[in-house]
Amino acid sequence: MQTLWVLLIGGVIGIIAGALTNRNLPMGWVGNILAGLAGAWLGEMLFGTWGPQDATASIFPAVFGAVILVVTVSIILKLTK
Repeated sequence: MQTLWVLLIGGVIGIIAGALTNRNLPMGWVGNILAGLAGAWLGEMLFGTWGPQDATASIFPAVFGAVILVVTVSIILKLTK
């Protein structure tokens, strides 16, 4: 059940990051989940663990990290086209 919860929170974080940046990730929901999970890791590495936590991730640093990840991936994909 914990794994399902982590994937759900990762997806929500990825959706929030996509909405804040107005950029779409490839692979739809899977891309959002991956961006949310990787963004949570990146955000906690860059900004630490502060603010509310859910599913073993600090929400604010996770969203900030996911935004950075979404912008970076979208720029890289735009340059490769």
